[in-house]
Amino acid sequence: MFVPLSLPSPSPDWKQFDLAGWLHTTFGWNLPFPLHITAYAICILTGIIVAVWWTSARLTKRGGEPGIVLDIALWTVPLGIIGARAYHVLTHPNDYFGAGKNLGEVIAIWDGGNAIFGSIIGGAVGILIACQISGVRFWSFADALAPGMLAAQALGRLGNYFNQELFGQPTDLPWGLQIDRPNPAIPIGLPASTLFHPTFLYEIIWNVFGIVLLLLLERQYQLRWGRMIAFYFIWYGIGRSWFESIRLDPSEVFFGIRSNVWAAFASIIAGLVILIVQRARHRGLEPSVYRPGREWSPAPSGVDSDETYSDSDDSGNVAANTPELAATSGAGSTS
Repeated sequence: MFVPLSLPSPSPDWKQFDLAGWLHTTFGWNLPFPLHITAYAICILTGIIVAVWWTSARLTKRGGEPGIVLDIALWTVPLGIIGARAYHVLTHPNDYFGAGKNLGEVIAIWDGGNAIFGSIIGGAVGILIACQISGVRFWSFADALAPGMLAAQALGRLGNYFNQELFGQPTDLPWGLQIDRPNPAIPIGLPASTLFHPTFLYEIIWNVFGIVLLLLLERQYQLRWGRMIAFYFIWYGIGRSWFESIRLDPSEVFFGIRSNVWAAFASIIAGLVILIVQRARHRGLEPSVYRPGREWSPAPSGVDSDETYSDSDDSGNVAANTPELAATSGAGSTS
């Protein structure tokens, strides 16, 4: 019997939505093909939208061209998704390769299985390419992105909740998570009433606290030149190293440690290295979010014209168009 305060998992009906049926019922449209969208995909897409919007607002506030983040996202998002899926498949080879396995499942991202560390690697490649094209400094963009990344990851973890996946070990804690049976990640022999650590919820809370911490540090110390993204790597790596260590889903293990725990350690080290190197190379504030020679300047407000306009032009025009004024304008003033 479940603990009264335990967390119920969503009904399987919430896992996937029939868009074709909804369009037919609501608008009377009959699509010639089935159209579905999963709750997992909705969570991921919502996270991407939030990250792009927030990064754009932060970069524009620091002098970036409005909309430039969308240009960078055209490279970052696709490569981030490819990297996320590739990393997951490579760290879970037994799920996709071997006798009786369907290779088509390798690209079935809608069923879950997108590694955040892979998305960071693929996304970083996309940012490098896009920043080279746009002239935006890589580290300026990364610093603007940092809190949005945590927000996107928090929203994406809700997708794991709807899929009933990536949960933790059995627990007696009152906030344990109920998981429907059968589930391939649950060890054989556990009672049906067994609760599990809601690692999705732990990571959401950790990421929200991380957003608050990063913004406070940025306000206090004006984090630039990659220092903001460095603290992101450190914070996320610390939390993920623990969440990953209590998960039940199968994963490749090296020297007794799960592959994603190693990746979390690498994230912490990368953050520390960025802090040390960038502190030695850059002491002051960055002069611009653009590289030298690639700066963007907002267009001047008002009418675009090469002609000049002065008060004397006003006087001449008025006099020319008013005969009485024109007749007296040469006599001078008597005041």
